[in-house]
Amino acid sequence: MTADSVVIRRCHSIEEFRACVALQKEVWNFTDAELVPLRMFVVADKVGGQVMGAFAGDEMVGFALSVPGTRSGHIYLHSHMLAVRKDHRNGGLGRKLKLLQREDALARGIELIEWTFDPLEIKNAYLNIEKLGAVARRYNINQYGITSSPLQGGLPSDRLIAEWWLKSKRVEALLAGGKNPGFASESGIAVPALIYEWKASPDTRGQAQQVQERNRKEFLRAFSHGLAVLGYERDPEGNGKFLLGRWDEKWSYASEEKTS
Repeated sequence: MTADSVVIRRCHSIEEFRACVALQKEVWNFTDAELVPLRMFVVADKVGGQVMGAFAGDEMVGFALSVPGTRSGHIYLHSHMLAVRKDHRNGGLGRKLKLLQREDALARGIELIEWTFDPLEIKNAYLNIEKLGAVARRYNINQYGITSSPLQGGLPSDRLIAEWWLKSKRVEALLAGGKNPGFASESGIAVPALIYEWKASPDTRGQAQQVQERNRKEFLRAFSHGLAVLGYERDPEGNGKFLLGRWDEKWSYASEEKTS
């Protein structure tokens, strides 16, 4: 079944939320104690969040979960989870789920969706920055503690915060033309393609941690000087690089005033 034949829609039933919980466990392999429970999906649907599902026939193959938040009097959405079954990845399904989140948010007058992502995950970073137009200018150290997911490799759960300003010129230009607007890159932060292999083995996990600690310092230094992640490169060998510069738009909920 192709990605085009997958149906993406809002979820509202208990059965659909149960499928989200099952797919969450399949994708991240969390222990039961760390799973987002069924009740949270129900609550998100009832209080203004979003539960978006992707279905191949009757089978759920992806979902996105968000909850509402406020900052300085502004309502936004925090997208807590995006999961796609392994055999449906690399076909644009994650991006389609995010775009449905955007469509729904704009229909409700919401201008910002945020989420966190692991700076060591190369494909995810590329999606967030280059395919969606999110920016990042905040870094949280060990946000969730040491998690049970093998994807984390036992490392601290450091996270970048993706800010997806839905009506920004940057996002509108990317969705219209397929590319982010150009900018002057002032810094680059590299992630080696071998990071996944290093995280997977106890013998090489120290190398992965060295990369994480080095990059953590570089992100914190860059953000303290007003830089933002505005681009992401991947080379033919699969290595990634964050590109940082000065964003010429002024979208922010740091204070009551917001201009674009």
